[in-house]
Amino acid sequence: MKIVFTGGGTGGHFYPIIAVAEAIREIVAERHLVAPKLYFFAPAPYDEESLFANDIAFVQIPAGNMRRYFSLKNVSNFFLTLWGIFVSIGKMFSVYPDVVFSKGGFGSVPVVIAAKLLDIPVIIHESDSKPGRANLLASHFADRVGIAFESSAHYFPKKAQGKLALIGIPIRREVARAEPEGAKQELGLDVALPTVFIFGGSTGSARINETILGALPDLVAIGNVIHQTGKAAIAEVEATAKAELSKDPNASHYHPFSYLNAESIRRAAGAADVIVARAGSTSIAEISLWKKPAILIPIPESVSHDQRSNAYAYARTGAAVVLEEENLTPHLLASEIRRIVSDKSLAADMAAKGAAFMPGDAAKLIAEEVLRISLSHEPQEVREVILPARDL
Repeated sequence: MKIVFTGGGTGGHFYPIIAVAEAIREIVAERHLVAPKLYFFAPAPYDEESLFANDIAFVQIPAGNMRRYFSLKNVSNFFLTLWGIFVSIGKMFSVYPDVVFSKGGFGSVPVVIAAKLLDIPVIIHESDSKPGRANLLASHFADRVGIAFESSAHYFPKKAQGKLALIGIPIRREVARAEPEGAKQELGLDVALPTVFIFGGSTGSARINETILGALPDLVAIGNVIHQTGKAAIAEVEATAKAELSKDPNASHYHPFSYLNAESIRRAAGAADVIVARAGSTSIAEISLWKKPAILIPIPESVSHDQRSNAYAYARTGAAVVLEEENLTPHLLASEIRRIVSDKSLAADMAAKGAAFMPGDAAKLIAEEVLRISLSHEPQEVREVILPARDL
């Protein structure tokens, strides 16, 4: 068996692929199947360590990012993507996989078009409530379309409707569960106080950092603050916080980190009484699985087509509060955090509604479907029945 993954170029495209690869390895081991050869076709490896850990071979494919606004770069990127299609056809033909799994994004376009031209089955997954252009294009010829938000279904063309499956978002095992036991002690937090966990994605968020610093005296008066700032911002944030809290008796409650690895994220999530985050679909899925109340600050629609709709789709369940950047102030953020952590009943209700929002078995469902299609190409004696994905 040979399986090609594609997607790019953000962590929201990449890490669900890793989650599916993990699930494939587990199913193969459980059912004593021959281990498949896995490939990642994309412009860049994104996280070489994760690819190596999951025995996924990287194959570089050129692709251009087509912007949603006028730019001369769109012209050159169009030809770059066209060249990427030719490169993909050649490299895909040399591998000739049984199936291609795409997470969308500009990096996937040449690969899925090449797969279509070579008549290789394609499975795509859309994490956002408003599908990206790459997946909308691929849905015209994909064999299966997985979605995470029911509201995204009506964006897809009629010919794709019968292929849709509502399955949630694949989340890596290492971050899928929070670690509440001993988390506060391990992170050096005051166990008697509530804890706020703030993260703006793996690279941090300048706007969230700025707001947190403005609200810092109020936040440390509420409780512990775990703040992932992003590597580029940590020095400035630490210097500003030191000056801001120089005479504050609660200064020790503030815990800034440039980056949190998977183990630290599990512990921070386990300690948290409320989570403040951007509204990327993967972040929402993780918060749902962690069973925590949330305050979501989506990237404005002019910059990101999906986060605002993701945030409101989640908030409509009662699991989160949405604060838009244009209305965001330090006082408002601190006030909302205080309101949630001081009302145990409200926090528990938000957590329960969040937990019910996102299925936790998306990676396994996709892996089963990928293997089912792959095995359909094998001789009868090595086939095994694999459950189909959940229908919408």
